[in-house]
Amino acid sequence: MAIREILVAPDPKLKMKARRVETFDDDLRKLLDDMVETMYAAKGIGLAAPQIGVPLRAIVMDLARDEEEDAAPRKFLNPEIVWESDEEVPCEEGCLSVPGQYAEVTRPAQCRVRYQDENGVRHEIDCDGLLAVCIQHEMDHLEGVLFVDHLSMLKRNMILRKVAKARREKAS
Repeated sequence: MAIREILVAPDPKLKMKARRVETFDDDLRKLLDDMVETMYAAKGIGLAAPQIGVPLRAIVMDLARDEEEDAAPRKFLNPEIVWESDEEVPCEEGCLSVPGQYAEVTRPAQCRVRYQDENGVRHEIDCDGLLAVCIQHEMDHLEGVLFVDHLSMLKRNMILRKVAKARREKAS
């Protein structure tokens, strides 16, 4: 396993749509393992392949967020939302590709997701709470959408300026 570099906004690769996973092999499983290791190293709870420059419809998540909980990584390939609730909930979101920035985003409170596992087997799960927010957030990455794209232009630009400033300060 290897830790991969996480792309940071406004990297244009983050705006590209990801393509379907067609081959379920050892290379794919290594990619997924690298994604899990990268997510843990960055102290995140979710990571989409486009965030490490790989334009595939692949997501990893682990909502166990403290030392008391055992790691429980989940892997979603070719995920699609097949149902979402009319009820929406606001939730403060952050993103490994928009480091150190958070904002409230409103999303459907519940959704049903159809996906394939690392062996190509199809599954369907019902999501609510943090799982629903996280899966929708990560699936946005597969379409080239960042959480800041859900904000007003003013808020989005303010956050992206802060990210650029932090990057400049880190570089100097």
